[in-house]
Amino acid sequence: MMPGLIAGKSMKDCTPRAEELLARLNVLPRKEHKPNQLSGGEQQRVAVARALFNSPSVVLADEPSGNLDSAHAKELHQLFFDLRKELGQTFVIVTHNEELAEMADRRLVMRDGVI
Repeated sequence: MMPGLIAGKSMKDCTPRAEELLARLNVLPRKEHKPNQLSGGEQQRVAVARALFNSPSVVLADEPSGNLDSAHAKELHQLFFDLRKELGQTFVIVTHNEELAEMADRRLVMRDGVI
């Protein structure tokens, strides 16, 4: 809820959005846990929820599924494309994951610092 609170929204207004995102990212049952009580993958999914909280028009993601197992990574990748379709959000994703890169509308490859 921190992005919403920082933006001046009330806890009452932030709670439903936070729970919606946590549910969508499969971490809602862990909502009362402290960060050090979450696995690396859970921490990464919470970070994604935090990034999406205020519905930015552009989301920058650097290896967003790097700490996730393959099942959760696929769910997260699909979420990105669902949000793009539903909300018109743009995702700029930096990844070494070829499967994720192949899903993109546009792909730029950098090798030895050259695009």
